[in-house]
Amino acid sequence: MQVILLERIERLGKIGEEVNVKNGFARNFLIPQGKALLANDRNRARFESEREAIEARNAEARANAEAEAGTLDGTIFTLIRQAGDTGQLYGSVTARDVADAAEAAGHPVPRSGVRLNRPIKAIGLYDVAIRLHAEVTITVQANIARSTEEAERQAKGEDIVAALQASNQELAQEQAGELAEAAAERAEAGGEDEE
Repeated sequence: MQVILLERIERLGKIGEEVNVKNGFARNFLIPQGKALLANDRNRARFESEREAIEARNAEARANAEAEAGTLDGTIFTLIRQAGDTGQLYGSVTARDVADAAEAAGHPVPRSGVRLNRPIKAIGLYDVAIRLHAEVTITVQANIARSTEEAERQAKGEDIVAALQASNQELAQEQAGELAEAAAERAEAGGEDEE
């Protein structure tokens, strides 16, 4: 289906371009959302008569997005989640969680604007891209930790997962040493009984 774009759409085109898209994409998304018009003579004439207003509206939206980007770029959002000793989360952190954290911090970020390739499943610091406008994308950081104390340590550069693994290793060695001592004492006691 041939449509006229009313705004820039990522990987599709910019304002005023006529592009060919799948029927369902046009009928279910582009046209109902006001992002495109069906390409016919009447709509072409309508677009040309409204072109300046459409471009002005897009420029205003881009300016608002750039202003929001100035306050949001480089922000760190801390998300506290339950996780095992290896750092694996019980569940995952999704785009919705990042959008909710931004909303709680006073930054209205649409969930559809949060760009995560896949859900986050381990504690750590993650860069997350947020698209505020078709032409404005910024990067924020998600600090996923088990507690606020761990989040602060992570923010300072400490590798929490490595620290957890080191403490687990020490505990395992300590327990192995205690078991070896207990076995040696039993063996010694067993040897005395035979005499």
